[in-house]
Amino acid sequence: MGRHSSSSGKTEAGGEQYRKEEKHHKHMEKLAKFGAVAAGAYARHEKHKARKDPEHARSHKMKEKIAATVAAGSAGFAIHEHHKKKEAKKHARHAHHH
Repeated sequence: MGRHSSSSGKTEAGGEQYRKEEKHHKHMEKLAKFGAVAAGAYARHEKHKARKDPEHARSHKMKEKIAATVAAGSAGFAIHEHHKKKEAKKHARHAHHH
């Protein structure tokens, strides 16, 4: 699932490993943001369907709640990846100075 290598990351010169890690976290952050937006849009769609289709409103409301939960989880993951990206950037900066 991830791009983790078995090496400690300190063998590459000038913080190269940290720059790769920063790029990876940036990519994952963007994907998480996209997931949050998509899930949020789907939740809104299901909310609209629940109003328009009262016969199946219960099903639509359940789908809406699930999509809203996925959106919140994805947003949380985006925040997590943002912090990991900042941490990797800081490490790359410090590795460059040594």
